[in-house]
Amino acid sequence: MRRIIFALIALFVFTPGVFAQNSGSDHVNVGVYGDFVRLNSGDVNLLGVGGRVSFNVLPVVQIEAESGYNFEQGFSNQLSTSGGTVTYVNSDLRSVDVLAGPKLMTNRGPVRVFATVKGGFTNFLVSSAPATAGTYFNTFGNSGSNIYGVLYPGGGVEGFWGVFGLRFDVGDQIIFSNGAHNNLRLTFGPTIRF
Repeated sequence: MRRIIFALIALFVFTPGVFAQNSGSDHVNVGVYGDFVRLNSGDVNLLGVGGRVSFNVLPVVQIEAESGYNFEQGFSNQLSTSGGTVTYVNSDLRSVDVLAGPKLMTNRGPVRVFATVKGGFTNFLVSSAPATAGTYFNTFGNSGSNIYGVLYPGGGVEGFWGVFGLRFDVGDQIIFSNGAHNNLRLTFGPTIRF
C-alpha cells in the first residue's frame, strides 16, 4: 500500500514537468449547456440550461464547477385512493443544481474523452402540491424548497476547432434522499478555451 501511495505522489510531482513543453493555451474552459435529467422517482423529465467553468491543475486534470436550472415541469401525481376513487393533483417541479469536482481527460488534441466525479447539491422547488401528495413527494419532499446531496459520476467527449468546441456528457445524477436515487443526466453545449 505504501508503494502505491508513493507512486501516486511521485506521479503528481513529476508529471507537470513532463508535460510543460506542451502547455499551449488551454488553461481555462468556459461553457454553457442544455440539460436533460430523467428523475426515476416519479418518472419526470426535466429540461434546463446551465454553465460551467474548469481550470487546469495538470495538463490532463481539471477542476470543474457547474450550475444548472431545470425549468418548471408540470405532471400529475396520485394523491389518494378512497372507496375506489383516485384523485390526481397537478404539480410543478423545477430544480437548481450546483456541482464541482475533478475532470480527467485524454491528452491534448482536437478531440478528448473525459471522465468526471462531482459532488454538490440539488434544490427541488415544488409548487401546487399539497403536503400529503403521493410517492414522488415522499421521496423529494413537500411543497417549498428541498435541498439534497448529489454525486455525479459521468463522462463524455469534447471536440475543439481552435478555441471553440462542443461537449457532450452523460452520467448518473445520484440524489440522496432516504437512500440513493439514480437518475440519467445528459448535457450538450458549446465551450470556449483560453
